Amino acid sequence: MSASRAAVVVLGAGTMGQGIAQVTATAGFTTRVFDAAPGKAAQAIESIGGYLEKLVAKGKITAEVRSRAAASLSAATDVASACEGVELVIESAPENMELKVQLLGQAVRAAPAGALIGSNTSSLSLTELGARLVAADRTVGLHFFNPPPVMELLEIVRGIGTSDATVERALAFAAAIGKTPIVVRDFPGFATSRLGVVLGAEAIRMLESGVASAADIDRAMELGYRHPMGPLKLTDLVGLDVRLAILDHLHKEVGEQFRAPALLRQMVRAGKLGKKTGEGFYVWKDGVAQPPKGR
Repeated sequence: MSASRAAVVVLGAGTMGQGIAQVTATAGFTTRVFDAAPGKAAQAIESIGGYLEKLVAKGKITAEVRSRAAASLSAATDVASACEGVELVIESAPENMELKVQLLGQAVRAAPAGALIGSNTSSLSLTELGARLVAADRTVGLHFFNPPPVMELLEIVRGIGTSDATVERALAFAAAIGKTPIVVRDFPGFATSRLGVVLGAEAIRMLESGVASAADIDRAMELGYRHPMGPLKLTDLVGLDVRLAILDHLHKEVGEQFRAPALLRQMVRAGKLGKKTGEGFYVWKDGVAQPPKGR
């Protein structure tokens, strides 16, 4: 899929949607952003502009790239106008099947008949999603990682009905945006979420039982196994509520090894969701994680 004049729509302007839109716009795709919350898409584009300015200041990108990316971005006020003439739809809504079906159902009706229907889901069934959209052959998982502008991997998930042509187009898209893809079959949690949440859940259980502090558990994985970020800090970055939803889904679909730790559920109920709320396993100040007392 060539970036030249191709149009992409990102449905959902949260942390992931914003990052995905930055990636596609920087790669040269005309990128529209839609979010159901009034004004959120416009705010996301403004935030992307600020981030691009920082990259220019750090010498990471040129002013020309920044200007081209900014010119490629626009906010849409409804799904129909957002999807007009696009080659690729990327949904980045919360991990709720009914919500994704409702949102992408509108996109299927509004987008051209040949448009790829992509979902950034990290655990839900692409097979079910494609079947319910009555667009199984062109529905594919495009699972980005947080933060999308930095992380190299793109997990491409093929449902039972996903066509070979759709997978090839998804692989071409990955190349066009400078990502390294892996292709996985549609099993609960795919490859990355299934492995990642197991490690994160066990780290939470270790913290819960007093094995070590959050900082020391993370440091062990960073220094002992060369992980770029420890599992507890990563959970803060992803969002404790997001990790809980994935664990609950995998517990239901796969088995007992994915039962969520009690501490995780308690923290979500307390509104301590990680970086986005300012506190999770760490206290976050100006984007920097600081271990809280007692952890």
